[in-house]
Amino acid sequence: MNAINSGIDSPFDAVVGQTQAITLLKAAIKRDRIAPAYLFAGTSGVGRSKTASAFAEILLGDRKSANRLSDRNHPDLLWVEPTYLDKGKMLTAKEAEAAGLKRRALPQIRIEQIREISEFVSRAPLECKRSVVILEEAQSMAESAANSLLKTLEEPLYATIILIVPDAGSILPTLVSRCQRIPFTRLNQAQMQEVLTREGHTDIPPDVVALAQGSAGQAIESFERFKTIPIALLTSVQQIPKDARSAMAIAKQITKELEVDLQLWLIDYLQNYFWEQQKSKSVVQHLDKARELIARYVQPRLVWEVTLLQIAGKI
Repeated sequence: MNAINSGIDSPFDAVVGQTQAITLLKAAIKRDRIAPAYLFAGTSGVGRSKTASAFAEILLGDRKSANRLSDRNHPDLLWVEPTYLDKGKMLTAKEAEAAGLKRRALPQIRIEQIREISEFVSRAPLECKRSVVILEEAQSMAESAANSLLKTLEEPLYATIILIVPDAGSILPTLVSRCQRIPFTRLNQAQMQEVLTREGHTDIPPDVVALAQGSAGQAIESFERFKTIPIALLTSVQQIPKDARSAMAIAKQITKELEVDLQLWLIDYLQNYFWEQQKSKSVVQHLDKARELIARYVQPRLVWEVTLLQIAGKI
């Protein structure tokens, strides 16, 4: 914690922007009043995970452990991500992609992972004074998992638990009430440029950067996803379907060629595209509903069929 007290070589130096969040965390460290649980709330790609990693490095109190923290293999750190379930095995998004797993739904934080957290926090830390648990995309928990986590948050014993979410309304109010909320804001243009330059992404088109709306991480991710959309499909979805047959064919094409996570990105892209082209509120609203339904695990093809028929004015 000396790095924070002296203001020299702080792990937080790697975070661009987020002055309020870092000020709150530094104050807690300086006063030695670390909360049992924190809620890092804000849009993805603005530094939530990087800040959580920096905070964990300080809480674990060993700058020499930075490499192990970046690799997420420190014995007193448990980093939990949403997973897919394949033949009884849980795979993160990266592991599922590497394994060539066909993903027809969004990943979830599962009750088995919450049980792992409970076991982790119930034991004394192996090397440090405390342990740290970080839950990425905590809003992806099923209700049973969220209720199980609630019990753990009541008595985390030796651990500090950090939940990373897009906003406080995305998880149970009972979970929110047990956490200290740390707000994260979107980056301004200069901060966006700084992050993208640091990460070596100076070739992202301005319209893709604009789509990210102040999230450098989303700008980078959007550019990578944009490059994976087949040109023929992109051309199809940029047109209002002429009839019901065309709408059904496009829906089939989307769900056949794109995984669910890429379909959700496409919805964001199309909202921005049609707003810029036509200022159409109705199209944006229909796509909003589509995102909500797909995120709730409604069959994607059915969602796209209904959405495109609505956009075409056929229902």
